Amino acid sequence: MTPSFLKPLDQIRIISPSGITNPEYIDGAKKVLEGWGLNATEGEYARFEYGRFAGTKEQRTSDLQKALDDPSVKAILCSRGGYGLAQIIDKLDFTGFVKSPKWVIGFSDISILHNVINNLGIESIHGIMGMHLSTLPGDSKQVQYLKKLLLGIQPEYIFPNEPNNKTGQAKGRLIGGNMSVIMGLRGSEYDLKYRNAILFIEDVGEKPYQIDRMIQNLRLSGILAKISGLIIGQFSECEEDPLMMQSVQELILSAVNEYGYPVCFNFPAGHVEYNLPFILGGNIDLLITKDRTELIF
Repeated sequence: MTPSFLKPLDQIRIISPSGITNPEYIDGAKKVLEGWGLNATEGEYARFEYGRFAGTKEQRTSDLQKALDDPSVKAILCSRGGYGLAQIIDKLDFTGFVKSPKWVIGFSDISILHNVINNLGIESIHGIMGMHLSTLPGDSKQVQYLKKLLLGIQPEYIFPNEPNNKTGQAKGRLIGGNMSVIMGLRGSEYDLKYRNAILFIEDVGEKPYQIDRMIQNLRLSGILAKISGLIIGQFSECEEDPLMMQSVQELILSAVNEYGYPVCFNFPAGHVEYNLPFILGGNIDLLITKDRTELIF
């Protein structure tokens, strides 16, 4: 199910379900959203501090639950990621959200929320958050593409070929997000539905052996055999380890080499400034040739 795209004066609620947020980012994001003609509001506890978290578990749950339930809220923008959703995801009731679905926007720790929503058959947006709206130039592609996406103009991404890409064509539901966060859901009721899906993964600050450990888990558990395509985003702040005898891209490629589906490397999304938005939970066409990669939503 695709939530309704936004119209002028629609309400978009900013919440902080995970890490602590600089209040200036919320102010800046509200200013940008209001400049788009939207009614930008914020959760009661969006600016709170509780250790590394934006409020206690109860406070973060309350803000997120109210945003999910309120039919006048047409989109939920997370102020930032960090860590914290794993503590509260099982405390949430999605009954009202399913009756009145709305866009949920974010990445990183927000991958948990994306996966739960996508498992309910509802689409969501992997993209920049409040802190990025507040700091990026208003005419940047990241900002403008998110604005267009919220208004119903879906992106069609075409990129030059990457040397390690595997050519091919695939159709499937796009799922995924931050790889470490996804692995934290393995074996739980919130795990992804991988069969025939196109999987997107990205990460930040992980060592190559840790990345290899996660991709080997996906291989050994049979998940890599279930999917119909793989999109590799940015693995930022991950310094190569010559003792692994392969680069990070080569480690991933060797784990999927036996499968016939297309593999896209270096997709511009993840913990980097150039983080382009896209819809999770919806069907896409992935085409990789020797010259280019196309993603059609």
